[in-house]
Amino acid sequence: MTFEYKSEKKDKVVVLWLSGELIDRNQANDLLAEAEELREAGYVKYALDMTNLKYINSSGLNVLITLLTRARKAGGDVVIANVSKKVDELLLITKLNTVFIIADSVDSAISKLN
Repeated sequence: MTFEYKSEKKDKVVVLWLSGELIDRNQANDLLAEAEELREAGYVKYALDMTNLKYINSSGLNVLITLLTRARKAGGDVVIANVSKKVDELLLITKLNTVFIIADSVDSAISKLN
């Protein structure tokens, strides 16, 4: 299964729907490039919907950390929503649950960002 994403602007928040398997940083080149363009246009708050993200490994986590770092350096933030049990366990093991804000829904994530 490949990694795919789609994005939508909701007010000043960019919602990114992630799907598939994020196991190689190269899979996310388009995502990171779009996020950079959005940051340059003033969009620095991201809600990541992981409902359809089936699997993520350390390379995929690195992509999320890159998004978070770039957003925070620009004065924004990243909130992760709809995390599966497997991804949640990985965030706990890596202690990234203390770094990322995690929400139960995209609407909740947007609220946390506003």
